[in-house]
Amino acid sequence: MPTCANTECTKPERETATMACPTCLTLPLQPAYFCCQECFKAAWPTHKKIHKLGKQLQAAQAQKQLEERKGMEIPEELRRTMPEWATNYRFSGSLRPCQQSPRRTIPSHIPRPDYATHPSGVSQSEQSDKSSGKSIKCYSGEELERVKHACKMGREVLDLAGAALRVGVTCDEIDRVVHEACIERSCYPSPLNYYQFPKSVCTSVNEVICHGIPDYYEVKDGDIVNIDVTTYVGGCHGDLNETFMVGNVDAEGQKLVQCAFECLQSALALCKPGTLYRDLGNKINKVAKSHGCSVVKTYCGHGIGSLFHTSPNVPHYAKNKAKGVMAPGHVFTVEPMINLGSWEDITWDDNWTAVTGDGSRSAQFEHTVLVTETGTEILTARDDEPVMVWDA
Repeated sequence: MPTCANTECTKPERETATMACPTCLTLPLQPAYFCCQECFKAAWPTHKKIHKLGKQLQAAQAQKQLEERKGMEIPEELRRTMPEWATNYRFSGSLRPCQQSPRRTIPSHIPRPDYATHPSGVSQSEQSDKSSGKSIKCYSGEELERVKHACKMGREVLDLAGAALRVGVTCDEIDRVVHEACIERSCYPSPLNYYQFPKSVCTSVNEVICHGIPDYYEVKDGDIVNIDVTTYVGGCHGDLNETFMVGNVDAEGQKLVQCAFECLQSALALCKPGTLYRDLGNKINKVAKSHGCSVVKTYCGHGIGSLFHTSPNVPHYAKNKAKGVMAPGHVFTVEPMINLGSWEDITWDDNWTAVTGDGSRSAQFEHTVLVTETGTEILTARDDEPVMVWDA
């Protein structure tokens, strides 16, 4: 019979302890036994310290299993465990990362952007473009039609991803839907291997601002989830995203999502020949402040087309110093990221996931737009929605 783990115990039944510590039973440890509840409580301040070691051992064993199965499907019981980097990480909010499925493959017949096969995911064409200092590209003719087609494909893929989103679905499943939808349309999912991003779409939940990596996290009732899709086809990219409200989202969450929508809507209303790119941030900031929200300053909209990211830079915050004036043929994204709390962000140690510094929720909407002779055309709009209309 086990001896009571309370070293101060002097009871006659000390040598026949039968009460096992319930926490020990869940860990890879020899369980501690106590003769009574009083001894368990008395020993707890010291005894609980061994649980920390047990949890570290448990995490190490799980990580070893994952390493042994690298490139293979992860067992169900391990999917919602945290990756090794997250074990001692101090998170700003309540969201926690889960394990990721193996990277999905692309059939050989699908044309790829240059970074798709680069070992570090570097886009040499973007690097060359940046160093050349070229002015903002104007699209026309057949090349513009290819940009429009890429945007149309992106819209179709995002609509399918949004339709798959529900309580209980994993972010990994959304990645699968996007990946397969891209392939069905002979598209390459632009995020895949872009500077080593491991998945085909970004899924950003609650306090995640952008660049959330799809994993086995199960979407919960009341979550807000941004799905950011970019498709590459015909040598061009099309980029868009939306924030979806899943189930019963509280009033603050609803306010935030509608605010993010209105911020993009108001900015697009300014887009026409002659508008300064820096002026969009002033308008976006005004709308965000009217809802009691803030605008993220770290990430901005960008030129897009034959390159995933190029000039112009399109900041979303007030009093920015963006260069450039809109002109017919310019193609770029506007994608304001709006927070319920402070505008500051931090990046998780996965080197991608950007979250709010205070753990508050964040929402975003994005379109790729073309400046025309008289105004703007939303290239990633739904066929029946040429202008943005809020429909909760």
